[in-house]
Amino acid sequence: MKDLAIYIHIPFCSSKCYYCDFISFPRMDGRVEGYIDNLMGEVALYRDVLRGYNIRTIFIGGGTPNYIDGRYIYNILKYIHKNFNCGGLEEVTIEANPESLDLEKLRIYNEAGIDRISIGLQTLDDRLLKGIGRGHSSMDFYKAYDLVRKVGFQNVNLDLIFGLPEQTLKDSMDTLKKATSLDVEHISFYSLILEEGTPMDNWHREGRLVLPDEDVERDMYHMGVGLLKAGGYEHYEVSNFAKESFRCKHNLYYWKLKPYIGFGLAAHSNMDNRRFWNHRTFSKYYASLNEGLFPIEGEEYIDKELEMAEYMIMGLRMIEGIDRDEFYNRFYVDVEDIYGEVLKRHRIQGLLDMDGNSIRFTSKGLDLSNLVYVDLLPD
Repeated sequence: MKDLAIYIHIPFCSSKCYYCDFISFPRMDGRVEGYIDNLMGEVALYRDVLRGYNIRTIFIGGGTPNYIDGRYIYNILKYIHKNFNCGGLEEVTIEANPESLDLEKLRIYNEAGIDRISIGLQTLDDRLLKGIGRGHSSMDFYKAYDLVRKVGFQNVNLDLIFGLPEQTLKDSMDTLKKATSLDVEHISFYSLILEEGTPMDNWHREGRLVLPDEDVERDMYHMGVGLLKAGGYEHYEVSNFAKESFRCKHNLYYWKLKPYIGFGLAAHSNMDNRRFWNHRTFSKYYASLNEGLFPIEGEEYIDKELEMAEYMIMGLRMIEGIDRDEFYNRFYVDVEDIYGEVLKRHRIQGLLDMDGNSIRFTSKGLDLSNLVYVDLLPD
């Protein structure tokens, strides 16, 4: 049997953050029950399709999955356990925001088999939290974190963002120091990206948003990497850091280009050299399911040339980089036969290390990774 990762999209939240461009809808409580019924209908359509797969990881994202009643999450997971091959399940994650976490929900998650909580913290500076539209305070986070540990969860990730409006280098490092002092198992440390159409992107275009300059933003990243390493975290992917044996198994499926399927509104899947994605609106998503059809909006075939390029790009996100033997075992060709000139050029420019059996970014290469990615993509 093939291994498979599952993503489940819960598009509801209490409020929309100013930087968020995900498919999510604040304060639509009246739609939750109908959405869950339809999502369960979609999962049911895949019972035969996925009969030959072992489910290895499940990730429940959003939106804010913990915004809705915990029993909905419980029912989804129990249905998956009952109808799919879950004997080899290694990790079940739910994303959570602090203001919507309570003891009852956490106990339900534990009962449902969730073993990893990913908390959207972003920063521990209340002034900055307010400025990006977060619905919680630093105190809300500490209360929620205490509850997570009280229920017994032993695998916790914190999402942190640097490069926030008016954030200083000291602000960023203060949050990291406080986060590492909690001895959480995993930390994701991302640079702010202004997505087109979001309020923060509009404010920036209007000159109303003060962001750290590029040098300060890079200092935040490199000093953050050093602080996290000193705190006992392995830097295993561009933006991800883990205590020993606590790498995010679900995300590794994405980065290693292994098959995954997404359920829910706008969810994406990648299986058997085919990438496909669901409808983005409730009406189209529901209409397909009401007719007994897969709610797929679009798809594309991934030929070998594109697959190799994506394998290289995603693999270079990993700090350990690309393994030459693994590349050959997957594509039956030496990596240098395909990308030799590109790799040599960027090695000379100091962006790549190529020693032993691995090809990986240098520290400089991590900062200038897009220069390499562009050259790897097919014409």
